[in-house]
Amino acid sequence: MATYVVTGGAGFIGSNIVARLVDEGETVRVVDDMSTGRAENLDGLREAVAFHEGSICDDDLLHEAFDGADYVLHQAALASVQRSVEDPAATNRVNVEGTLKVLEAARECGVKRVVYASSSSVYGDAPELPKHEDMIPRPRSPYAVSKLGGEYYCRVYADVFGLETVSLRYFNVFGPRQDPASQYAAVIPIFVRRMLAGQRPEVYGDGEQSRDFTYVDNVVQVNLQAARAEGGAGAVCNVGCGERYSLNELLRLLGELMGQPADADYGPERAGDVKHSLADIGRARRLLGYEPEVDFREGLRRTVEWYREQLAS
Repeated sequence: MATYVVTGGAGFIGSNIVARLVDEGETVRVVDDMSTGRAENLDGLREAVAFHEGSICDDDLLHEAFDGADYVLHQAALASVQRSVEDPAATNRVNVEGTLKVLEAARECGVKRVVYASSSSVYGDAPELPKHEDMIPRPRSPYAVSKLGGEYYCRVYADVFGLETVSLRYFNVFGPRQDPASQYAAVIPIFVRRMLAGQRPEVYGDGEQSRDFTYVDNVVQVNLQAARAEGGAGAVCNVGCGERYSLNELLRLLGELMGQPADADYGPERAGDVKHSLADIGRARRLLGYEPEVDFREGLRRTVEWYREQLAS
């Protein structure tokens, strides 16, 4: 049995990781300031974890949470392109300075490995598809810059200080526990919520922008593989499914799953948004043994079912 710390463990991805670790019988600690995390995400889990409420910018709290830990799965972030455009300084403070503090606390506490949640947004709008890790990053938003900065700090801590790190570039993660009520929510929970309410989804642009949508169970899986793999220290790996769907295709599939029209209202494109994304997941396969467990259509079905259950309750 190992001890894992999940920063942002009350958030969407973090809470799904916590649930898997608890199911596996591991010792779990959660760090979350509850600014975007939700208490209900840990329903049924709070008794099984040690909860440290506070910011990743709090050195004392990090040292308390990391003391004696084997692995840190660093999910905490201000995770929104739009929010970063509105407040770049706050995004930098949490995503860059906070990540530096996480790495330093992990080094001082003797943590074996830190797994860092990065983002496909670091690629920007480079036309080459699929996106592979050797491409030159071209971030188009403060959020993307902040995630790339965290990657660079991870690499430096691996090279200079010998702290093992793995950075995972997530591609458009979706699934249960994703908050559809936030003004910065991702596209799938927003679309599902509006359709369940009998409202028309709103699309920014022509709807032909495409994404490599990644069901959250795949992200949980690869986080644990990245922590436990014998190789991979210092690496950056894409996490996606290796296939892409346009927003118009997403709407069509949602209409089929929900048995209702998926007509949308179309508006102007948003600043900082990327037109197309598609992951080359070969490196994650080679280094971490990653293979997506759940494809897009099945993940979408599970997600719709979960939101329906939440609405009913």
